[in-house]
Amino acid sequence: MQQISVIGSGTMGNGIAHVFAQYGFQVSLVDTDAGALERALVTIAGNLDRQSGAGVITGAAKQAILDRISPHASLGPGVREADLVVEAITENEAVKLRAFRQLDQLAPQHAILATNTSSISITHIAAATQRPDKVVGMHFMNPVPVMKLVEVIRGKATAGSTMQTVVALARQLEKVPVEVNDTPGFVANRVLMPMINEAIFALHEGVATAESIDTVMKLGMAHPMGPLQLADFIGLDVCLSILNVLHEGLGTPKYAPCPLLVDLVAAGKLGKKTGSGFYNY
Repeated sequence: MQQISVIGSGTMGNGIAHVFAQYGFQVSLVDTDAGALERALVTIAGNLDRQSGAGVITGAAKQAILDRISPHASLGPGVREADLVVEAITENEAVKLRAFRQLDQLAPQHAILATNTSSISITHIAAATQRPDKVVGMHFMNPVPVMKLVEVIRGKATAGSTMQTVVALARQLEKVPVEVNDTPGFVANRVLMPMINEAIFALHEGVATAESIDTVMKLGMAHPMGPLQLADFIGLDVCLSILNVLHEGLGTPKYAPCPLLVDLVAAGKLGKKTGSGFYNY
């Protein structure tokens, strides 16, 4: 497996493209927004500069890595030679289903179709294709070049050979793959999002300030970042979307998103990417 197509050039997509290219794969980075593609390549170059400065890669390696990434503004040319497609677009089930119907038509028959979804059912996504045995979750953590974990999620129809291939690929990237069954939020977000939501409730109810809540979790629980700051970095809209998936999928009130989170998203305060959320940036 040599040719990788990454769909979506946002934070996760450009990180996934970066890592595959760093480990010798040819990567097609696909985004219909040409401006987003340009920004993604600038971001990747900047992240490679940081790796070079830290001695992780050499200066010569930086250009070789960039040369392995081909930007594409349309889906067809971007996936026609893919061995693996990794979708990393918005966390919205209807949008992902539409994308996978297109990918199923355009990608080679042998290609594995993976989704970087952090919460949406792999089984539902696979059902939109004619190759459900070749559909799998490949959930990277942010920032992708730094974080070691990859959740590899098996849908109801995912073949064992597909799982084995993706697990082996994750190891080639020097990641640690963890196999997970298909359930809302998988493991990472089923545990993380209720913690973030509870921190938001503590702020909403006046228990403490955002800074105090985050300090307690950093100094008391040895978390590198407090839950409210982490929510800002993830994106409050993404947190809300995942909590809604958990709430609807698992059917228990403990996953219901805090009203403060709902209000912040409605007001367009989505965290770091918009300049304000629980903190100002």
